[in-house]
Formats: sequence, structure tokens, C-alpha cells
Amino acid sequence: MMFKSPTVDASVRADFQRDGVVVIRNAVSPEWIERMKRFAQEQLDAPSRWGNDQPEDTGKGGRLFTDRYLWRTHAEMRAFTFESGLAALVGQLMGSQTARLYFDHLLVKEPNTLAPTPWHQDAPYWPFQGRQIASAWVALTDATVEGSAMEFVRGSHADGRIYKPEVFGNSKKNANASWTIKSDAEPVPNIEGNRAAFEIIGWDMQAGDAVVFSAGVLHGARGNASASQRRIAISTRWLGDDVLWAPSEGTDPTVTQADVCVSPGMPAHDDDRFPVVWRAA
Repeated sequence: MMFKSPTVDASVRADFQRDGVVVIRNAVSPEWIERMKRFAQEQLDAPSRWGNDQPEDTGKGGRLFTDRYLWRTHAEMRAFTFESGLAALVGQLMGSQTARLYFDHLLVKEPNTLAPTPWHQDAPYWPFQGRQIASAWVALTDATVEGSAMEFVRGSHADGRIYKPEVFGNSKKNANASWTIKSDAEPVPNIEGNRAAFEIIGWDMQAGDAVVFSAGVLHGARGNASASQRRIAISTRWLGDDVLWAPSEGTDPTVTQADVCVSPGMPAHDDDRFPVVWRAA
């Protein structure tokens, strides 16, 4: 049976704008799931320069692995970001006429990984300003909320507040530790310690499902408590029409002013670094 990409209607767009996140079932085809699971194993075996591997010292095999910015150097990731249909979904949800690719992000939690993904926003890590910045997090393996699928604080993007970025995992091994600590913004609230005070939402995911969420919404995930099931996801990051290039101290150094052809405060219209993958008809 031929795979049919999901559609975005006015009701789903309204949910996204209100909550900062929606779930899209069967967002990518079974073929993409299998192709990208194979690709994930290739990266685990041979990470890129941006790979971040954090095995846990528990004796149970726990391991948090991430790799990113692969579309420029790896044909399989480029094909996924350009051909999977995710750009159209995100562009429409953002209310944008275009969807520009910022970067791809492979995320793997091996069985028995204790470390959670701390509550955070994406916006403070990235050198942009704008409301139309979003991610599509695609599950390549089934995942429950109890077993490391993501959770979100509903509507936490709405007031435009930007919190201090969090350091993930072991700060001594983590590649982002040296730059996240430079921020003097307000710390993220203690959501996990006071869950009842926040409207937390999340969904059990099947392989191929996606959550699309605003860069301003607070989100996190638990460790992978499964003794046998690896959790694999790919998150693609997207920029809409209103996004401005705004590098500053403490934002992601993997794309810097030296890499782009636009000046600070200008629209992020660098077709080499941030290519248009989808354009409204």
C-alpha cells in the first residue's frame, strides 16, 4: 500500500498555536523508519565531529548518544530531511510560507539509560529570533511517556519567556557544557519537582509518529527504563518566514557568523546553510 503523508487542517494548526506542540501519527513512512534506523546504527558505530556519546557508569549498558548537522555530509540524512515530507508539516503548522532546514539531530537512549533529558526550551540554544522556529521529533522505535517519550508544558511558549539553557547529562563529557553556562537568563522552573503545578502533556509514540513543537515550549523526557528496547528518534529543526539571524554569546557555536552570508538582525535567508525545503503552493 502506498504511504500517504498526513495533512494539516485548521484545527491541528490551532492546537499547535495554542499548546506549542501537536502529535502527528504516521508522519513518515515505514520505509523511512527502517532506513533511518540503519543510519542511526552507522552513526553509533562512527559518529561525526558533532557526535556526543555519554555511556553511563552503572554496569547496565546505559548510554545517551546524539549526533547532528549530518545533512550536509551524509546523503541518507539529506534525503530524509528533504524528501520525508516533514518540512511541509512543520511549515504549515508554523503558519509560514516556507520551511528552512536548520539542522538534524539524531537521539539514542540505550536500554537502562538512567539520565533524563532535563526540562528545557530549544530557543536559548540557537542563534535566532522569531516565533516560527519548530522541531519535528520522529520516533523510529516505539516509546511510552514512562519510557522516554517526550513531555511538554502546554502553552509554555506563549509568553515569549526564554530561560537559561540546561546542560544535558554528564557536564564533564558533554560538548555543550562550555557554552550553555554563559547565559545569565532565568533558570528553568523546577518542573519535575512540582509537576502538579504545570499542565504537562505527552503521548505514547509508535515508530513513525512525530511530535512537532515550538522552540519556546518547555519539554523533557525520562531515561529509558526498558531492559531491552533502544529508543531512537530524529529531530529536524526548522525556520519560518519571521526568523532573524541573531547570534550571541552562549548560543550554539556549530553555526557561527563566519559560516553565514547574513548579518545579525537580518532574515535567516542563507540558502546554503538554511535551505528552503518546502514552499507553500
